[in-house]
Amino acid sequence: MKRQYFGTDGVRGPFGGPVINVSFAARLGFAAGTWAGGKGTALIGRDTRGSGETLAAAVAAGLRAAGIEPVMLDVLPTPAVARATRTQGATLGVVVTASHNPASDNGIKFFAGTGIKLTDADELAIEALLPPDPRPARPGPIVHRNLREPYLAAALALLPAQALAGWRIVLDTAHGATCATSPEVLRRLGAEVVGIGDAPNGRNINDGVGSEHPEQLAARVVAENARLGVAHDGDGDRCILCDERGAVLDGDEILTLLALHDLRAGRLAGRKLVVTVQSNLGVDAAVAAAGGTVLRTDVGDRYVIERMQAEGANLGGESSGHIICSDVSPTGDGLVAALKVIEVMRATGQPLSELRRVLRKFPQRTAALKVREKKPLESLARLTQAIAEVQSGFGSAGRVLVRYSGTEAKLRLLVEGPDDPAVASALARLEAAVRADLDVL
Repeated sequence: MKRQYFGTDGVRGPFGGPVINVSFAARLGFAAGTWAGGKGTALIGRDTRGSGETLAAAVAAGLRAAGIEPVMLDVLPTPAVARATRTQGATLGVVVTASHNPASDNGIKFFAGTGIKLTDADELAIEALLPPDPRPARPGPIVHRNLREPYLAAALALLPAQALAGWRIVLDTAHGATCATSPEVLRRLGAEVVGIGDAPNGRNINDGVGSEHPEQLAARVVAENARLGVAHDGDGDRCILCDERGAVLDGDEILTLLALHDLRAGRLAGRKLVVTVQSNLGVDAAVAAAGGTVLRTDVGDRYVIERMQAEGANLGGESSGHIICSDVSPTGDGLVAALKVIEVMRATGQPLSELRRVLRKFPQRTAALKVREKKPLESLARLTQAIAEVQSGFGSAGRVLVRYSGTEAKLRLLVEGPDDPAVASALARLEAAVRADLDVL
């Protein structure tokens, strides 16, 4: 059975819409609390969206109605909530966030007591328990706790004291949940931090800043003569970097340089790196040349984590910047990823512009087309034919990936091939087929 409300990363949509509203949040909280057994505590964090406090309160009411005691952690990065869920012995972790989406959106995602995101089967079971109306909450005050410091301490432990003395780092916190955590860690380690996107007002999260918009970061790194730039998304589970020359590194480059460094040091568990089908084929080539193996999953960091657990791997992630270092964090953590890369820079003495050369990407182009209706892909005759013909033409020298977004009404296209003109031509052909089969907005 297919999930109705949960997507790739929780439930997400416009605040005040048919799903992300106070009533549904309370119903969802009750269903999750019932699924979790109706006892214990749930830690609830949120990002800086203006709608976050209202939605968090509604989820808390639903959890309490189900017998779970909610504990508000207020504004805190997603990985900090996941870590606290595990270390504090909570029954559930909840984060009210729409990640990299605009401020008009919001969402709700859950973590099990292990700090790991719920599986598809778990989310389907929660949906089956949704009551038709919110249930009356038990009376009593809601507890608020500040668990920021344990998260900061865990991050600080990744590098020696004052390891970043003399470093100038440009940090873009997307006006989001990391505004009070990532700069604090970098400064305590001795870095001079130049901030971007560090003045949240409830309406500006991800607005022209953050991991989805690294242009300002790149320009500022060059202007400030910084060692590197770091960008997070709104809830802090992503990391995009910028080298000292102003060139942006995506998740594939970060994962490859980390994997190769760990392979040389004998620290890459099972000599395996887990990525999604979205990652560039160059990752496979670079890791294989170093004696490792790349394993691929569906798009979504929780699928990466599930595969990592099954394979005993300790490094995985997505090209979007979700980087999972499971020896440190149970979920993707943008701050941890940045510190791990800095660790490689310190160990090798090489700038990021040199380290990134370990990945030679296959030419790749992507498109995201907003569609009125997500019709089954197998029913799209022209697109199916175009995919087959493009893939046949590329053979083993390229690939095509077509999928619907798990969080938005978009069809995503990816083409990799032997050279850029061939890739551009193939993508244009696929886009034309999509427009013939679907109502593209």
